[in-house]
Amino acid sequence: MEERKCLECSESFKGRIDKKFCSDQCRNTYNNRLNSEGINYVRKVNYILRKNRRIMVELNPKGKNRVHKSKLTDKGFNLNYHTNTYKTKSGKIYYFCYEYGYLPLEDDYFALVIRGEYVG
Repeated sequence: MEERKCLECSESFKGRIDKKFCSDQCRNTYNNRLNSEGINYVRKVNYILRKNRRIMVELNPKGKNRVHKSKLTDKGFNLNYHTNTYKTKSGKIYYFCYEYGYLPLEDDYFALVIRGEYVG
């Protein structure tokens, strides 16, 4: 058996030739650290998307509503994040956060909508 160094703590250990860590704890710590940056980014984006959806749920209780941009942004709505878009035959583009969406209108107004059978 060949002696190797743990990728996490650099301690020497013996074992199988393909073994990279001295213990399960070192393996878990190494992998958690390796993945933490990507996970934190995804977590932050998901938080923004869920917040946008919650704001639209609050401002659109009946399924259709018209609100001013300031009403959205005052509540913390972030126009840079959405899950998908829908382009109508007439060329209008709806932006969705899951099943709740908005259409930019004139004079900084937005039409809020709910997509009936949400498919994505």
